Amino acid sequence: MIPIPFLRKMCGRLAGIALLLCAAQAHAGGAAIYRIPGHVFGTEVEVAIYGESEARAEQLGARVLNEFDRLHHKLHAWQPSALTELNDAIARGDTYQGDAELVELLQGAGRLAARSDNLFNPAIGHLIRLWGFQSSDITAHAPAQAEIRRWVDAKPRMSDLRYEGTRISSRNKAVMLDLGGYAKGYALDRAAAILRAEHVPAALINIGGNVLAIGQPGERPWKVGVRDPRGAGALAQLELHDNEAIGTSGDYMRYFMNDGKRHPHIIDPRTGQTIDLVASVTIIASGGADPGTRSDGPSKPLFIAGPKGWQSVAQHLGLTQVMLVDADRNVAMTPAMRARMVLKAD
Repeated sequence: MIPIPFLRKMCGRLAGIALLLCAAQAHAGGAAIYRIPGHVFGTEVEVAIYGESEARAEQLGARVLNEFDRLHHKLHAWQPSALTELNDAIARGDTYQGDAELVELLQGAGRLAARSDNLFNPAIGHLIRLWGFQSSDITAHAPAQAEIRRWVDAKPRMSDLRYEGTRISSRNKAVMLDLGGYAKGYALDRAAAILRAEHVPAALINIGGNVLAIGQPGERPWKVGVRDPRGAGALAQLELHDNEAIGTSGDYMRYFMNDGKRHPHIIDPRTGQTIDLVASVTIIASGGADPGTRSDGPSKPLFIAGPKGWQSVAQHLGLTQVMLVDADRNVAMTPAMRARMVLKAD
């Protein structure tokens, strides 16, 4: 176990993200870990590569960052992108010519929306915009209740989307897509595919605290620390193994305060209101070709379900490794998560 003071020292420059990255050692088995940082998706990103030369690590890291940049410009929710073009077409009642990747992403998000009884709902972009979260600079907002009700009553759903090959339309003009709660996980999977195709022995990919592990750096696994949502440093830490991804949704990065109440960017599509009962939800997913995607989107319906409902939603979604921290910093975990998580107080 890494002592907490050392943990904080190692992770200081990434303290603003949801997860704090902590490699078990800077040099493992004689091989260096090279870290290639960047900024995309409105957050800090980093690709840590082990077992390659510095030149090759930088080359591969640059490829991953270029892929992140491609997805950022394709899926941005308010700056010109393929997604905003699609949203404009939906608002006009037109059909949009997409591509296979966009259709696959939307259909995957639609399946998660259906399984979560639409607690996960990327179609509520109008509500997200109304609360001021489709912006790089978040300021206090107080939307009129009539406007909130307007978009709630319009019932935008992912199931409103229609597909004819790669042509996309919607039967409901109120649909405005925002994949901010889904795209980072997909980007992790794309990065992992690039690095695995190049036979990288080990890597740790971080997008604003959503992290995916490939292999391990030497004899010990990668270690990550889960940020304390109400303090500095880490609340807990754990080992992350090959093809595992961990993602956290929190109320401490994209939020504003208004009249003493915290308003995070996660919105309950049933009420149109922000959620103030939960500080963070952390999920671990493993196996298959999409652990990154499965560690990202599913945290949102658990966050919305709150301290009383998250366990039933987790069970319904088949999530076995979950940690929820409520607004009062009470920690609850599934048994599988508790078995591997080391809390700071332990």
